Amino acid sequence: MLKKNYTKTGKFCRVTFKFHPEAEAESIQLMGDFNEWGTKKKQMLKKCKDGSFSLTVSLPANSNYRFRYLCNENSWQNDQNADGYEWNKFGSQNAIVNT
Repeated sequence: MLKKNYTKTGKFCRVTFKFHPEAEAESIQLMGDFNEWGTKKKQMLKKCKDGSFSLTVSLPANSNYRFRYLCNENSWQNDQNADGYEWNKFGSQNAIVNT
């Protein structure tokens, strides 16, 4: 699930990424254009009581960002509620969030 809230100026969008993995997960990292796919900053989602994972990130508005979730450091998954999807060079798809 993606929840978006814009700042009063409209220059930034606070996006809450909430993800319920298909299988049991100990850790989930949010990877995407906005953190250079984890090389710039590792962004770990926090585990919620219902078994989902959540993280809120502030992103510049009026842009599109590719992202995926890295589960247990070995399994890539997409958000089923993303704004769109795009094929990547690895033969799978990245999720898209529009701000």
